[in-house]
Amino acid sequence: MSTSGASGAHPDLARYGRQSLASVIGATGQAALSKARAVVIGCGALGTHIADALVRGGVGFLRIVDRDYVELNNLQRQILFDEADAAGGVPKAIAAANRLKTINSSVAVEPVIADVTPANIESFVSDTQLILDATDNFEIRFLINDAAVKLSIPWIYGACVGVSGMVMTIVPGVTPCLRCVWDEPPPPGMNPTCDTAGIIAPAASIVAAYQTIEAFKILTGQQGAITSRLMQFDVWTGKVDSFDCGAPGAGGSCRCCGERKFDHLEAGHAGRTASLCGRDAVQIPSPGQIRLDFERIAETVQPVAKSPPTWNRYLLRFEVDAFQITVFADGRAIIKGTNEPEVARTIYARYIGI
Repeated sequence: MSTSGASGAHPDLARYGRQSLASVIGATGQAALSKARAVVIGCGALGTHIADALVRGGVGFLRIVDRDYVELNNLQRQILFDEADAAGGVPKAIAAANRLKTINSSVAVEPVIADVTPANIESFVSDTQLILDATDNFEIRFLINDAAVKLSIPWIYGACVGVSGMVMTIVPGVTPCLRCVWDEPPPPGMNPTCDTAGIIAPAASIVAAYQTIEAFKILTGQQGAITSRLMQFDVWTGKVDSFDCGAPGAGGSCRCCGERKFDHLEAGHAGRTASLCGRDAVQIPSPGQIRLDFERIAETVQPVAKSPPTWNRYLLRFEVDAFQITVFADGRAIIKGTNEPEVARTIYARYIGI
């Protein structure tokens, strides 16, 4: 019979007792976790697994930044969502935060519905101790790398597609940064994506588990225990490889951590039009400091929409011709039914009028 919930037991002992018994955490590490501040960028397969583990583990504060909303095809691998979230088109950051608060109400979870850009990334990460990459593209990862190196914040790179995944822990000034390994993002079409290779849920689970383990090391003050190599996994064959990426800014050759040139951070654009992985959809960035009137837009598009537009405080959704249009309060939109940016921009201008 379990006695973990015995009357009079300290609530932390009851909740975290098994974790604190592990010598690598202990009471000191658990106390450090309770004061730790982390940010997860992206709330898909990796992000939901990481956020779930950190909140269950007792991290004090977790910010979740994501630009998207829940869809039915997410449920195969994104563990914090359910069918009601998908039916309601709930923003992923909100759905995740709602679920996490029912798991551990003592953790402060802050959802942020936003596309990460050079204009806003520092505001999302500057007050945290650790950045966890749960994105699906190299453009944002290079932006994370620039911000992390500039602000001297550790971050953990993670990626998965098909049956394979990669993890790398980056501590500015101690380990190589992402640009030490890849000087530039790979050209479009060079890497497999979920469009071409799909993904199985265990690949995401394993990558996220390694990222979370590295996070626990950093957040409990055990930076010397990190795995300072690029790890690569094939979850189907069980093959695991690791690669020594050398020293940070080796020979001054790295433009980011060697020369401290933050090309991606200093790009200066507030957003971008981008095709979304596996979605037959294009994201239109926010046009700036605006707040849309969903009721007015709904009335305007009602005559041409296939069915009455629906909206909540976060987003407006409607369907016109072959396009499903989701508009967020800041003017950002996802146009589903095309992967051509020019077509998406035309649809956006036609019905949103910005």
